[in-house]
Amino acid sequence: MRKNQVDVITLGCSKNLVDSEQLIRQFLANGYKVSHNSSAVNGEIVVLNTCGFIGDAQEESINMILKMVEAKKSGRIGQVYVMGCLTERFMDELKKEIPEVDGYYGKFNWKNLLTDLGKAYHHDPLGGNRSITTPTHYAYMKISEGCNRSCSYCAIPIITGKHKSRPMESLLEEAKALVASGVKEIQLIAQDLTFYGLDIYKKNCLAELMQRLSDVQGLEWLRLHYAYPADFPREILDVMRERDNICNYLDIALQHISDRMLRAMRRRVTKAETYDLLCYMRQSVPGIHLRTTLMTGHPHETDQDFEELLQFVRDIRFDRMGAFVYSHESGTYAYEQYEDHIPLSVKQERMDRLMQTQEQIAGELNAAKVGQTLRTLIDRAEEEYFIGRTEYDSPEVDGEVLLARGEHPDLQVGHFYPVEIISADTFDLYGRIH
Repeated sequence: MRKNQVDVITLGCSKNLVDSEQLIRQFLANGYKVSHNSSAVNGEIVVLNTCGFIGDAQEESINMILKMVEAKKSGRIGQVYVMGCLTERFMDELKKEIPEVDGYYGKFNWKNLLTDLGKAYHHDPLGGNRSITTPTHYAYMKISEGCNRSCSYCAIPIITGKHKSRPMESLLEEAKALVASGVKEIQLIAQDLTFYGLDIYKKNCLAELMQRLSDVQGLEWLRLHYAYPADFPREILDVMRERDNICNYLDIALQHISDRMLRAMRRRVTKAETYDLLCYMRQSVPGIHLRTTLMTGHPHETDQDFEELLQFVRDIRFDRMGAFVYSHESGTYAYEQYEDHIPLSVKQERMDRLMQTQEQIAGELNAAKVGQTLRTLIDRAEEEYFIGRTEYDSPEVDGEVLLARGEHPDLQVGHFYPVEIISADTFDLYGRIH
C-alpha cells in the first residue's frame, strides 16, 4: 500500500469518466498522487466510480467492489470508497450487503468524500476543473445531466433525474480551456444531446452551441454523442454540413424499428419517421457516418418484430452499430408493466444475428474506403503500428487506422496526417502517409 496514493477506477460510460476526471483534479489539488484505471491498484485510498445501467454493468461494478474489499482485507490497499450510478440507485442495499466499504456516495454528492477525508474542495484548482485521463489531444465534454424521456426499459432517469443543461457560457469556457491545454478534438456527450437548452433557454440550442464551439480557435474536431430520434432538431445537420471542424458523424440510439416495439418501448417515434429521418440525415450531410444502438428481447418482441429490425439494419447499412439484450430493471416502466418473458438464449441469439449482419456490412463499407485519402489523427503508438482515427471514428467504440511504424518512424501522436487507405478488414483500416 502506497501512502498518499489514490487509485480511481472508472466503470461505465464516458459521462462517468468526466465525473472521475473532476474528482482526480480535486485529489491532485489536495496533494495526492493519483492513478486512473491502474493495472496495479495499491493506493492508500481507492475510489470506484460505478455503472448501474443494466444487469451486466451492475454485476461488473459489484464484482469490482468485492475485489477491492478483498485487497483491503489483505492490506494491499487502504480505504475503499464507492460512488456513481450504482450507488445512486442501490445505496441502501449496497451498504447492507457490502459493509466493508469505507463510504458510499451517489452520482452527484461525491464532493462529500473530500469533506469526509478532511480535505477542501478547490474551485477551479490548478487552472481547471478536470484532470484529463484520455490522451491529451482529445477530451469528452458533458453538456447536460439527466434525461426527460420516458423509455420503458431505461433506468437512467431514475438514477440521474430530469434533464439539466449546462449554461452555454460555461461550456464555451471549458472548451477554450481544453483547447488551450492541447486538446484538438472534443466529444460532446450527454444522455440526450438533442434536448439541450429546452430546460434553461426554453428552446433547443444544440445548433447554436455547435456553432459557438466550432468557432473556438484551435478546435480541429467536434463530435456528437448521443442523439434521440423523437423531435430531432434537424437544424444541427445544417451546422454540421457548413462547419469543417464538426465531424460528419452522429451517434443516435434507435433501439428498434417495428411500430409495435417502438410503442412498447415508449419511444414516441414511428418506423416511417425513423426511415425518413435517416434518409434526411444522409441527404443533408453527404458522407455522414451514423452510429446506432439496438436492443433485442424487449418484452413482447416477436420473431416478426425481430425480422423487421434485421431488415432495417440491411436497409440502412449503419456505418457503426452496437447492440445489447433487454435487461429487466426495477423501477422502470417495463419492469412494472411487462413480464420479462423472452428467454435470455433467445435475446442473445437475436443480438448475435444482428451483429453478424452488421459485421458483413461494416466489412463492405470499410472495403469501399480502400484507395481514399482520409485525414487521420494519431492516438497512440503500439509495438508495430501507429494507431489513428478518421473523423468517422470515435475513440474506444469505433474502428481505427493502422500505419506500420517501420514505414512511418517520424509520426507524432496527437497530430493529423493525410493517410491513403491501402487495405481494410471488418473494423479497421490500414494506411500509409499520402
